[in-house]
Amino acid sequence: MRKFLITLAILVGIIAAVSATWIFGGRQLSLFIDRYRTIETASARINSITYEGSGTGGLLRVNDLALSLNDTNSPSPNIGSTKDDQLALAAGGKVFAFGPPRSEAENLAAVPPASDDAFIEIRRSVLSWPTPFDFNFMTGHSPSWKRHIYYRLIWKKRSGAKLEMLWRYEQYFYPANGWGSGFMTKEGSTGLVEVQIRP
Repeated sequence: MRKFLITLAILVGIIAAVSATWIFGGRQLSLFIDRYRTIETASARINSITYEGSGTGGLLRVNDLALSLNDTNSPSPNIGSTKDDQLALAAGGKVFAFGPPRSEAENLAAVPPASDDAFIEIRRSVLSWPTPFDFNFMTGHSPSWKRHIYYRLIWKKRSGAKLEMLWRYEQYFYPANGWGSGFMTKEGSTGLVEVQIRP
């Protein structure tokens, strides 16, 4: 009987330790797993891209999806027109041209050339984490779970040039409504997290 109680106590201790790790370290564990694997929820070809801003920061509209360039965890990319009149993005000393600009009110816009392979992916974390200690005193509604959601823009040109941009946000789960839209921010860990132009 004593051996059974000791075994039971050890088992309860292990379960408590795992639960505490999941609750207090779930976000970091989720980020670690996301480096190796995420789950695709949607993918679409880019039909239009529109920039709303003054050159740095602002919004990048990809089809109907508005992605912020204000919350970045790296130097903000610059967007404008090149010498040969192309709408382009500059980052890390490199420039990637989207295509000839079209004027849409006060915004710059472009349509991917037919030879370009441009698409946007939406992916989510494999692991969600519980949030039993999150309280919203304003509304009384607090999420019971959270996970990361990713928006990845991939644009390839026939010449071999490639642009990759990655946004990460938190997505909240409310028992009454399910998973939210997935644009919640957390300072220092969400927003535009990666911009790569190759070659």
